[in-house]
Amino acid sequence: MSDSPQDAVAAGPRVLVIKLSSLGDLFHALPAVHRIKVGLGARVDWVTQREYVSLVQCFTDVDRVIAFPRRNTLRQFPAFLRDLKRDSYDQVVDFQGLLKSALIGRLAKARERIGPSFNREGASFFYTRVAGVLNKNRHAVEENLEIADSLGVPAGPVEFPLRFPEFKPTEPGLRVAVAPVSRWPSKNWPASRFVEVLQRLQAERGAAVYLLGGPLDRYLCEGMAARLKGPVFNFAGRISLPEMGGVLKTMNLLLANDTGPIHMAAALGIPVLAVFGPTDEARTGPYGAGHQILAAPGFDCRPCLNRRCTRADTSACLEAVTVDDVTARALSMLG
Repeated sequence: MSDSPQDAVAAGPRVLVIKLSSLGDLFHALPAVHRIKVGLGARVDWVTQREYVSLVQCFTDVDRVIAFPRRNTLRQFPAFLRDLKRDSYDQVVDFQGLLKSALIGRLAKARERIGPSFNREGASFFYTRVAGVLNKNRHAVEENLEIADSLGVPAGPVEFPLRFPEFKPTEPGLRVAVAPVSRWPSKNWPASRFVEVLQRLQAERGAAVYLLGGPLDRYLCEGMAARLKGPVFNFAGRISLPEMGGVLKTMNLLLANDTGPIHMAAALGIPVLAVFGPTDEARTGPYGAGHQILAAPGFDCRPCLNRRCTRADTSACLEAVTVDDVTARALSMLG
């Protein structure tokens, strides 16, 4: 495959992809977009929320990224609409399946508007057709690939074409990235336990630690870094999403909760060890081989998909995952 999306077949269809958020969901859609790009020789433009524009620009199959203003929408909407209508499309493919994304597709100039089987909020009213049959007992990547199948695209390997900035680590030994915070309180394994695992990995393997997260995670990660004696780098809130991709490319392991960076690492082929509680690893775990999930057995309430646990102040199923369990699994994965 060419490194440049401009090398796509000029006579192919023009396709507008709509996937507004979130971080992990963007990666779940990427293999389907890749099949559409290659299988149809298509030119692909992508609508996403403004905070993800720089990330989607790293998806090498995408020709143009259109920023949707999630904040101050009314004030910025006229400019967005002009940008959206700049080109005409053969197909709009909505990978979000919400009323908002379906309305964006309806406003675009397109012959056909295709929505996913998992659409809701009345989004299907704005599609010319819906792709596939609703089936939530599969990974989100497979759900999205069904949309590519509906366009007659030949099946092939699942690929995540990406180009991230280069990062040159200064530490020569094992490198472990850690993403200790998710957006749901119920998905957060205690930070103190992450610290204990990392202390053991440093003591037994001399691992350098790279803490990842957003601006709101910065101070928690500073507290974690203060408890680690070996090499530790706190990048939380200090680097962009593309730069995070560059860091992850150089890691031997990502240790995390169920949070967006696990899907970035999986797309790069970096092994992921993730602690799961209220969410379903079969649907939203890291995709592909070489990853491992730790979830406490014996909780018939999981996956509850609740942002707050109804049984305890913190998620009871997460509390049952021990430091010894995670450390042993991490040491095994590090070989």
